[in-house]
Amino acid sequence: MSRAFVKEGDGALDPLPDLPLSAHPNYVTPRGLATLQARLQQAQTTLAALKSRAERLDKLPEAAAERDIRYLEARLRSAIPVDPAQHDLSQVAFGLSVRVCDPSGREQVYEITGEDEADPALGRIAPHAPLARALIGAEVGDVVTWQRPAGALDLEVMAIFLAHPTA
Repeated sequence: MSRAFVKEGDGALDPLPDLPLSAHPNYVTPRGLATLQARLQQAQTTLAALKSRAERLDKLPEAAAERDIRYLEARLRSAIPVDPAQHDLSQVAFGLSVRVCDPSGREQVYEITGEDEADPALGRIAPHAPLARALIGAEVGDVVTWQRPAGALDLEVMAIFLAHPTA
């Protein structure tokens, strides 16, 4: 076998490229901050377990864990904590939940959260998402227009409330 394409070295992997960091401000709710801290602790525990393996020929899992730790540490350093309980609930704002109604009468609840805790399946949306941008600043009774790829949708703001902190 030709050795022309074999990289010689000490067996160490080059570091994996860092995960991309968002250009948006990193607003976090108390729940989001706690989740980031827990994810960092879990990643550190995983890395320690990987490094304590008797057989460490495959270094890729360690490199991935180190990359994840770098990402989580950067997200925690850039975190801007916002306590939703400080809002007066008169307008939709970061960290609050909002119940909206579409023209067909279907109601939906959304919570505006940090990017790291956003989960559309749970109704959690990041503040720079088109729906969140349409909702932020709206008051009960306002009709906002959500610009979607499928077409614009008008939503009436029915209620603004503080989501349960452990939800």
